Amino acid sequence: MPKIGVILSGCGVFDGTEVTEAVMTMYFLEKKGADIVYMAPDIQQYHVVNHLNGELSEGGGRNVLEEAARIVRGNIKNMKDINIDELDALVIPGGFGAAKNLTSYAIDGNNCKVNQDVKDAVKKIIEAKKPLAAICIAPVLVAKALEGTGIKSKLTIGNDEKVAGSIKSFGATHVECPVKEAVVDEKNKIVTTPAFMLGQNTLEVAAGIEDTIEKLYKFLK
Repeated sequence: MPKIGVILSGCGVFDGTEVTEAVMTMYFLEKKGADIVYMAPDIQQYHVVNHLNGELSEGGGRNVLEEAARIVRGNIKNMKDINIDELDALVIPGGFGAAKNLTSYAIDGNNCKVNQDVKDAVKKIIEAKKPLAAICIAPVLVAKALEGTGIKSKLTIGNDEKVAGSIKSFGATHVECPVKEAVVDEKNKIVTTPAFMLGQNTLEVAAGIEDTIEKLYKFLK
């Protein structure tokens, strides 16, 4: 039974993890019998968005780890307490939390920074030749984390020209991909899918995530 880490970034598409992507990731990993280790950095969110009207919520902030715990019924750990070397693979769902909390891409664009614990996890998995999957906007995080390492990854976020351009600027290759499919970087064992970067409904996104998990598992045989 492979031990697979899943990095979450809060709860809710506009300021955390995209919940549908997280649940589909959970479903298809459990269907494969994975031993899933959910994790998130114990940090404050960049901001809080009212998901009913899209406006910023004034007042107190929220904690990424505490919010992510909502999705997985509290079964989650602080990333600092995880030994990444013990994992067999890593999966990162999308949502703006990946671009606001795990990185500052949504704020700083190509000059963004990656949370150090997240960056270290990505680099350790890839350098250990273990498989990694990134969903929706999360491939930007992977590209930035690997910038300057000499690792030339092949990734997709669908067909968004601006984000694809960022991925290329970080030294990775971007490949256009339809929502129901996934791109495989055979050399670096990275699987990516557009999910809600392109998806119009849950069925489309689920098909792409299922394909992603299937292709991830091929590296685990």
